[in-house]
Amino acid sequence: MAKKNYPEIRRKKGSKKAGLAPGTIAYVGDLPLFDVHIDIIDYNEEKALFKKNASISDLDSNKPETGVRWINVTGIHDVGLIEKIGKTLNLHGLVLEDIAHTNQRAKLDEFDKYTYVAAQMITYNSETHQINTEQLSVVFWENILISFQEKPGDLFDDIRDRIKQNLGKLRRSGVDYLLYVLLDTIVDHYFTVIEKIGDDLDRFEFHLLEGKENTHIQELHSLKRELIYLRKAVWPMRELIGLISKSPAIQEKSITVVYFRDVYDHCVRAIETIESYREMSSGLVDMYQSIVSNKMNNVMKTLTIISTIFIPLTFIVGVYGMNFKYMPELQMPYAYTIIWGIMIVLSLGMVIYFKRKGWF
Repeated sequence: MAKKNYPEIRRKKGSKKAGLAPGTIAYVGDLPLFDVHIDIIDYNEEKALFKKNASISDLDSNKPETGVRWINVTGIHDVGLIEKIGKTLNLHGLVLEDIAHTNQRAKLDEFDKYTYVAAQMITYNSETHQINTEQLSVVFWENILISFQEKPGDLFDDIRDRIKQNLGKLRRSGVDYLLYVLLDTIVDHYFTVIEKIGDDLDRFEFHLLEGKENTHIQELHSLKRELIYLRKAVWPMRELIGLISKSPAIQEKSITVVYFRDVYDHCVRAIETIESYREMSSGLVDMYQSIVSNKMNNVMKTLTIISTIFIPLTFIVGVYGMNFKYMPELQMPYAYTIIWGIMIVLSLGMVIYFKRKGWF
């Protein structure tokens, strides 16, 4: 039996956490082939300092008296290192557990001295028509923000450039504004993914209308499944932004609250677009089924007409195919020609009648 090629499964299984004590750090996700590395950016209105491949001892040393420290940890599969980072920064065990569990729903947890935020970064592969998610965990307090990413490469290079070149308000603002910029970048990229999916849906619709549905229906079903996956990732983000805008840590910064409300509006618009695309994908599936059904009906109608035309012809040749000795027409010199004439006239008459009725 030939082996079937099933679509790639991207679900992160958390079953191995079953039975573990609360606060137990267990990595859930694909095991990447790279070492964890830490980057630190210290910035204020006057200067910005970048330090790559920092050590754990650098996390709690030489803190800037003014400005913001952004610590970015790339790779969370090294549970031992994550635990050391947690001890250095006095993070709760439940926070470290959530950081290592990469299948988190977008959430907000507030502690006495810091706040934990989990969000989902989304990318889209236009070749495979698959959505990939990556969890971003953020812990922030006072003038320090630490972010945890699953793998190298992110959406934040523009933010680093803005810090480096002192563009916009970043260097003049606090850690709450940095959090806003990170989440706003994630939400803005949702629209990039949604636009790519919209382009694919338009392409599928064009192919269906052109009669090329056979080679694309599997991709359309796959895309419909991806929209469900996308909705599952984006929908909780709206709740998260709403909670952040009402958080006491953000409410103290009344100026930043306005920005988070703007991100909330973007989330709502993204969800509405996703819902419309889900309906569009369902409509395209229905269109495909209608096209296939119409084609089948046309085939059946053609076969029925042909069968109807041949029924009287079959009757005539059946009668004269009987082996009786005394059949008057058998002795007529032009009987064969007459029978053919009758059958031709009968066939043409039926064809004309069917056309007048609009049956084909």
